Amino acid sequence: MIMEYLQKMKGSTKSPPAVGLSEVLWSWIGAFLGIATVALISYKLLESTGFTLIIGSFGASAVLIYGAIKSPLAQPRNLIGGHVLSALVGVTSWQMFSSQMWLAAPLAVATAIAVMHTTKTLHPPGGATALIAVIGGESVHKLGYLYVILPAGAGALIMLLVALLVNNIPKTRRYPEFWF
Repeated sequence: MIMEYLQKMKGSTKSPPAVGLSEVLWSWIGAFLGIATVALISYKLLESTGFTLIIGSFGASAVLIYGAIKSPLAQPRNLIGGHVLSALVGVTSWQMFSSQMWLAAPLAVATAIAVMHTTKTLHPPGGATALIAVIGGESVHKLGYLYVILPAGAGALIMLLVALLVNNIPKTRRYPEFWF
């Protein structure tokens, strides 16, 4: 029984083939423009307001929506729904258990995963969005539920718009695979 369990860890398929240089280039261009747009708006327009539009989980979203565009986890429903729902869960976890960070953090991530699964919006960076709502510090905590809209929702929406524009330029790429 233990050997059977350990055998699972060997894997069952071969590593996927490497992508071509064109795919690497378009992924780079998309990621650069997506993060640059969010960062530019955040640092040039919002910095004096105390708000932000950029969070760490957007880096992971960029990998998916510019580098793995065919993945079900990279589709618009998953990108927007994953960030928004996870932000909502994260803020709620913080507000309910802020005196027990050791509990608020895993509750936020685990519940975000469960919510994303049940709503068909699984987007791995959403777990980080939920966690940031808990561990993000005073500037994030002061936002309260506004964190769901700004930065989580609006930032993800801006990155989606860039993904729609950039990913459809080359004839070899098409995004999205589905909306709903």
